[in-house]
Amino acid sequence: MNYTYILQCSDGTYYTGWTNDLEKRLDAHNTGKGAKYTKTRRPVTLMYYEMFATKEEAMKREYVIKQLNRKKKTELIEKWRGENKKNNVLQEK
Repeated sequence: MNYTYILQCSDGTYYTGWTNDLEKRLDAHNTGKGAKYTKTRRPVTLMYYEMFATKEEAMKREYVIKQLNRKKKTELIEKWRGENKKNNVLQEK
């Protein structure tokens, strides 16, 4: 499985990425072994993710999300979290 995700950094900024192992990647970000951007903005919190069958789909979605402004990213996160809490799908990572 492949994932596109949004993290919230300790300074309140968002970081968007993709991975094939979400838990491992989140751990890497929080131990300073993830992206250069998140290394100095720890800890990070997983705010949003989507699952995809292929790496290419996840990478395309990452690109689309990165083009969104902060307001649109926040709206995306809030909508997703609300839907997933209702369905008891969201698990805090």
